[in-house]
Amino acid sequence: MLGILLAAGASSRFGADKLRHALPHGVMIAVQAARHLRKALPQVLAVVRPGQDELAAALRAEGCEVVVCERAAEGMGESLACAVRAAGAREGYVIALADMPFIRPSTIVAVSEAIAGGAALAAPYFHTKRGHPVGISGRYALVLERLTGDEGARSVLAAHAAELIKVPVGDPGVLRDIDRPEDLARPPRA
Repeated sequence: MLGILLAAGASSRFGADKLRHALPHGVMIAVQAARHLRKALPQVLAVVRPGQDELAAALRAEGCEVVVCERAAEGMGESLACAVRAAGAREGYVIALADMPFIRPSTIVAVSEAIAGGAALAAPYFHTKRGHPVGISGRYALVLERLTGDEGARSVLAAHAAELIKVPVGDPGVLRDIDRPEDLARPPRA
């Protein structure tokens, strides 16, 4: 099972490079997300956009393989496609967002185990809301390689909604992304 960390966003709503922004304990947002992914999965591939040399170095220092997506500006779909093309065929992929540093490793393991157990698609649910990361079986690799735009895996989940396994978790971090500086202080939406 491969962890994919999508870290190629432009941070336009944050007003600065949010992925390099330090959390209160001094660790970059993206590095914290990578650490949780690495605790749960043996291999993590992080996707960054061109010019993110400092972020790429920090993610490599955490044990991630790093891929620079030349077309990252075209959206999350292109970044995910770039990662899957770089990784090749796998049993499955656990796709995490670098601006979600509060997801517990146990949640990532639960999603990974659902895919390893035969699920085509899996996502954590906190109360009744779907969160991240999303697990996708390797049988969708070719579909993922063709993604474009800014939807990421959303179109795959929508097209195959009947195959989605809901993984119940007690982890509010699955809903807590960081888009603006005030999101760092705001509790997750339940």
